[in-house]
Amino acid sequence: MLTEAVVGRPDARLRPWVDRYLGYREDAPAPLVRREVAGAFVVLILGWGDPLDVHDPRATGRGTSGNAFLAGPFDGWCATRTAGTGVGVQVVLTAPAARRVLGLPLGELANRVVPVDRVAGWLTDLRDALAGTAGWTERFARLDAALAARLAATDPVDGRLRAAWRRLDVSGGAVGVAALADEIGWSRRHLAVRFRQEFGLPPRTVARLLRFERAYAGLGRTVLTAPAAGAGGAGWAERAARWGYYDQSHLIREFQAFAGATPAVLARPGSHPSYPG
Repeated sequence: MLTEAVVGRPDARLRPWVDRYLGYREDAPAPLVRREVAGAFVVLILGWGDPLDVHDPRATGRGTSGNAFLAGPFDGWCATRTAGTGVGVQVVLTAPAARRVLGLPLGELANRVVPVDRVAGWLTDLRDALAGTAGWTERFARLDAALAARLAATDPVDGRLRAAWRRLDVSGGAVGVAALADEIGWSRRHLAVRFRQEFGLPPRTVARLLRFERAYAGLGRTVLTAPAAGAGGAGWAERAARWGYYDQSHLIREFQAFAGATPAVLARPGSHPSYPG
């Protein structure tokens, strides 16, 4: 179970890129298994405790075991397993922010979990520095300095790609790829190729994930009433429409693909964990 969780706010200069840091300590006397939902973001774990196993059920060889790694973007759910004591910092980055901070195209990370020592030496050095620092305030200050240095050393992402991402994000994935391509002056094919190369997933998939992210967050605020959960399912049909899905079946298919369970199952007490970050 999570025995310590400390949220840190990055320096103001970093907030366009990083929303917050999460320092954690988790003690699991017995193996603890979780299902992690898909997302169009990158999760950076810089830990120094017992390892966490990450498994992608869709394919062998796409997981890892360790305490410091980069994950995602992922277009399917994963399972994690840990035992013992894990300590570290979690940073969740949007794809454009991760592309800038890491300085590498996210096509190299899509649907992968990679130990940080295989990505960049500065990440390994940062993890070691955090492990050797006492206190969360001091650790968060080290994160500020390291991320600011990366932003100063890396080139901006193409402005047209950033604009395309913003349009998808603001609309919750409601903008079509053809309209998006017209807005930035590219062909659909060129947009899809460049977007996937730089941000890890094609724009259509990102649109689906952004819509799912909002629905998943809304699910956490949903209070089921007896009529909504009844045999008629009118409550779920109404929610599907409100969250931008064609119908209830569409909602269920997307949740099964991205969360590994139906929204009705995830809405049960104790079944809906907080969204990453």
